[in-house]
Order: sequence, then C-alpha cells, then structure tokens
Amino acid sequence: MAVSVGDTIPDVEVRVLNDEGSPTPIQTAEVLGTGKVVLFAVPGAFTPGCSQVHMPGFVQNKEELAAKGVDKVACISVNDAWVMGAWADSQGATDIVMLADGNGEFAEAMGLVMDGSGFGLGTRSRRYAAIIENGVVTSLDVEEGGGVEVSSCDAVIGRL
Repeated sequence: MAVSVGDTIPDVEVRVLNDEGSPTPIQTAEVLGTGKVVLFAVPGAFTPGCSQVHMPGFVQNKEELAAKGVDKVACISVNDAWVMGAWADSQGATDIVMLADGNGEFAEAMGLVMDGSGFGLGTRSRRYAAIIENGVVTSLDVEEGGGVEVSSCDAVIGRL
C-alpha cells in the first residue's frame, strides 16, 4: 500500500556519501523528518529524463524553493551512494541531499516500486515528488507515464 498524504515518512536506512567519499548509513526519518523538505525520486541517476529535466529543475530553482520555506531538497534513487555522488557532481547539485536507496527498501516502504526490467534496470522507484513537513507527507505526486510533469520542480513550487 502506498504512502498517502497525512502519513509519516517511512523510516528506512539509506546511504549518503560522507566527506571522505564513503557511503554512510542514515535513517530517512533523520534526514527527512525535520522542517519542510522536498523529496523527489527518480528511476535512475544519469538516465535521460532524470538528468535532462528532473534534476536540473531542482538545481536551477533552489532559491525559489528556499523562498517558499523549503529547508531541504533531497533526491532518492535505487542506486549506490557513489553513483548518486557522481551524479550530483555532474549536475552541480551541491545543495541537494543525495540519498542512495541501494536495495530499494525506501521505494518499497513508500509503496512506489517500479519494474524496470524491460529497460534492464530491475526494480526501481517510481518517479514522484513529495513535500514533507516535520516528517508528515503533505503532498505526494506520482508520475503515471514516462514524463516529468507532476513531479517537476515547477509543479512542486506551485504546490508550496
């Protein structure tokens, strides 16, 4: 069953790269549970829609997000922490918290798993954007097709 508006964000162990470049475990409740957080999920780092549309929108609009009261922007994907770090570097995403959901446990806890085996991707996360306030999901918009529309940064800004 998918997480819905009004639910508490699942508390799952994911990984981030530390300052030494090593994957470090962190609980999603810790990183997403305080303040106003925008979380966007992508099927895969470095994939075309994610790299050409989804991530750039959040990188380019960080000031507007902050002006709307967003304390933190986080991106999550079923990738390892090194891939997420390299993708952040390639995108100039220095202000975005990159969360590696390597085993897809957060995607599963959210109820937003996608079968990407037809593309050679295996089990991945569906593309979505959530607004989380003090650990509670206040907005959740999941893409139904292959595009980046309801989960785009512009769409999120319109909901803030």
